[in-house]
This record gives sequence, structure tokens and C-alpha cells, in this order.
Amino acid sequence: MMGPRYVLGQAMGANTKLIGIKPGHIQTVMGVEIVPETVIDSVTQLDILIIPGGFQGTIEAAYNKPLHDWIRKIDQTTRYTGAVCTGVWVLGATGLLENKKASTNWYRETEFLKKYKALPANQRYTQDGKYWTSAGVTAGMDMSLAIMKDIYGDRYAQAIMLDMEYDPHPPIEGGTPDKTNWAVRWMMKAMYDGGVNPLIHRLENKK
Repeated sequence: MMGPRYVLGQAMGANTKLIGIKPGHIQTVMGVEIVPETVIDSVTQLDILIIPGGFQGTIEAAYNKPLHDWIRKIDQTTRYTGAVCTGVWVLGATGLLENKKASTNWYRETEFLKKYKALPANQRYTQDGKYWTSAGVTAGMDMSLAIMKDIYGDRYAQAIMLDMEYDPHPPIEGGTPDKTNWAVRWMMKAMYDGGVNPLIHRLENKK
């Protein structure tokens, strides 16, 4: 969330806002508390909408029909509509990604994109028309830089990258399933399954 907001906040004349479903603090899965500046009922127009990823709250949002109605309504006003990581599941649940190429978190990527009738792109980030989607966390920064490049061109995007000193050099190879040891992939998927499956089961049974 913060990476894309930092990048997109450098658009000329930008006024970025963190929009909540309801007022109050939000505690992220990493324990960081954030406070939305406004709520969806107060927002009727956006140039760019980015739906962030997360765990429980984001997955619950994929089953929140009033939120989906708001996203579809706001989408009629946007120039760019995007999502990062599991936020793509929320965007997918609105129906806006149907028959569109999309990326999302590596975890069960094809399964969840097909659930929403999207076309798995298997890329770090993907553009299909005005819809932009990305894999997890750092991929959202790459996607946001690509949006800035699309709007302002190479030099503007490069200026943002220099401001951030954005030149990733991880200490070891990894970051995608193909570059990750099979045992690490298995462990991570099992860990995710342990949290995601019971949550989805509960949400599906509430329908």
C-alpha cells in the first residue's frame, strides 16, 4: 500500500487518500496501525483507484457486496483502476476483470483468477486497457511506476525512481516461485493454506 502510494503521490498535483470501508483504525497483518483519511461513502470520483492487498481484511473485502458496488461506481469515473496482490481478488469479485488479463499474488494465482473469470497473465504486473494488476507487495511499486511512465513518460518515472533510489539488488535469488527452492515454496503455500482456507470457508458459508 505505502509503496504504490509513495510512487503515485508524485504525480503532478496529486492528492492521494487512503479510503476505508468505515471510519477507524486498521491494523495490518504486520501489526502496523493505519487510519484512513476518508471512507467510501464520501468518495464519488477518482482519477486513479488502487486496491491494496492484505490478508484477513482484504479477503473479507472480496465478499463485501456494498464495497463491490462502490468500486464499480467509482470505476466509471477513473482513468486507471488497479489492484495489488490479494487486492486483485477484490477487484475480480466486482466482475470488472472478466475476460481481462490479470496478475496477482503467486499463491494459487491461476485458481483465484479463473474464479473471477480473469485471464492469468503470469507476469509481475499486467495492463489490460485501463485495468492494472500486480503480484504481491514490491510488484505494486513496479506497477505504479509503469502507470507514472504511461502518464508522464520515461524521464518522469526515472525521476521518481531516483528520488526513491529504487534499484533493487536482493542478497539472494528468489521472489518468484520459479526462483525459489521447492521446499520453501511448499512451506509457504502450506502456511498460506492454513490461514486462507478456513477464512474462505467461513465467508462462503455466510453467503
